Amino acid sequence: MRLLFVTDARSPISRNWIRYFIERGDEVFIASTFEWDADLPTAQTEFTPVAFSAAKKRTSAPSSASLRTLSLRTKIRQWLGPVTIPASARKLRAFIKKVQPDIVHAMRIPYEGMLTASALQGLEPRPSFLVSIWGNDFTLHAPSTPLMKYYTRKVMKSVDGLHADVERDVRLAHEWGLSVDKPALVAPGNGGIRGDVFYPPKELVKSPIIINPRGVRPYVRNDSFFNAIPLVLAKHPGAKFLCTGMQWEPQAMGWVRDLKIEDAVELLPPYPHEKMGEVFRGAQIVVSPSIHDGTPNTLLEAMACGCFPVAGDLESIREWITHGQNGLLFDSNDPQSIADAILLGLEREDLRTEAAGLNTNIISARAEYGANMQNVVKFYAEVISRQVNK
Repeated sequence: MRLLFVTDARSPISRNWIRYFIERGDEVFIASTFEWDADLPTAQTEFTPVAFSAAKKRTSAPSSASLRTLSLRTKIRQWLGPVTIPASARKLRAFIKKVQPDIVHAMRIPYEGMLTASALQGLEPRPSFLVSIWGNDFTLHAPSTPLMKYYTRKVMKSVDGLHADVERDVRLAHEWGLSVDKPALVAPGNGGIRGDVFYPPKELVKSPIIINPRGVRPYVRNDSFFNAIPLVLAKHPGAKFLCTGMQWEPQAMGWVRDLKIEDAVELLPPYPHEKMGEVFRGAQIVVSPSIHDGTPNTLLEAMACGCFPVAGDLESIREWITHGQNGLLFDSNDPQSIADAILLGLEREDLRTEAAGLNTNIISARAEYGANMQNVVKFYAEVISRQVNK
């Protein structure tokens, strides 16, 4: 197949997906909305900035800015980002005409899907158009401004197929205008879990080590998480908290200082994807305090490594975690709720052990990389066939 991915090519989620098709021998093209090192062996790449993505430094990784900066940037992009789409779409349209792909896969709705829908409008012959939904596309971004609503509906009415990482988002897609006769695939956003990187330790961890791998994001309640830590330490003073992607983040450093939890918390840099398996295998519990989400890839990776998951009680998360069986759910806005879930996880070794076995089976059945990506290949073929036979 000739595949064009419209994506933030710096993202490890996108790269994990795209790499499968490169290794399979397909002809892969990338239109990246952010500058990147172009280190994947693709047929051709193009930089197609949209919603002020050209203003971000080339060396910046996704979500590397401070929480305050990210929140402000998100609001600005929600209000003004859609205004940049028509001009950006002309550049993408020219690239599509040049490479003539069989399918254009936009790997989230804002702003890659919006950009692609505009670029393909009126184009004949038109390649198949597929979009992926990321966890907060519908719940956070779509209703945020009138233009975001307009462009989200435009994408849903334009696509020939939909990829989502939870069933909830297929339902929401129909509410936003996706025709019920369009094919949809539910699979992890990064393609699935690589068993050679993310696997259980030989023995489950005995030390009370808790990891928060979500980094700094506007929709993750890290304030609640840090305020829960003293409540946990009051009963388990030996507990240690690892926070990846938060090193030198001013607000995180301020919480640690103000709450006087310096001895219990380690703010770590973002680690390469390949190293995270080792990090997860060294922890007992993984925490995901988000208020908007689909399927967090880090949560699945941690579960594959034997970590006991405690996460915000969201409809999407309940598709993976049954409270009290293979993990625990909490109110991400309430530090006491977070602390109670962590404490129960620390105190119930039997629950952690049982959950580790259940989660190994869940990952194997629903999130294994190779099996999922084979389903994606079939899905691509179906989407292309439908377009050809119109």
